[in-house]
Amino acid sequence: MQEVGFSLYTDMLKQAVRALQQGKEPDLDQPLGIHTEIHLAAPALLPEDYCPDVHERLVLYKRMACADAEQEIDQLQEELIDRFGLLPSPVKTLLDSHRLRLIAHAIGIKKCVATAEGMTLIFDKTTTVEPIKIIQLIQSKRHYKLLGQDKLKVEVALPDVAMRVVRLKELLRELVA
Repeated sequence: MQEVGFSLYTDMLKQAVRALQQGKEPDLDQPLGIHTEIHLAAPALLPEDYCPDVHERLVLYKRMACADAEQEIDQLQEELIDRFGLLPSPVKTLLDSHRLRLIAHAIGIKKCVATAEGMTLIFDKTTTVEPIKIIQLIQSKRHYKLLGQDKLKVEVALPDVAMRVVRLKELLRELVA
């Protein structure tokens, strides 16, 4: 506790207790509950002119990062609109990133990258996605390709962020269907 500080220690402890309550072994490799990375090739942040107080921005970032249900992110979105006004594009992208993170993390994907040229998913060793599902997708859709043992690449034109978010959600749902 002295090495990491009280706040970080309590976060780590909560994570371990939550895992034990769910009947799981706490992940000692990632005691802070490092989540899935989402990259949408667009700014995803709370701009200074939208939320001017740096401390408030940090608190909001932490709340988003700690959210473990889509309803929490929806509540944060409502709060942001109430306090600061309509959401600028970087804030929408930030909220979409956190929603995608929840979906991807739940099925064991550690990284999602969506650019104008396509999408890449990197699966975690604990993924719940059935290998047969990935094989079926690759065989039925020629723009799906497996790169190594843990990467799925989808070559598709995604010129704007909104399309990337929609298509990434569809792909994640395809993997669990």
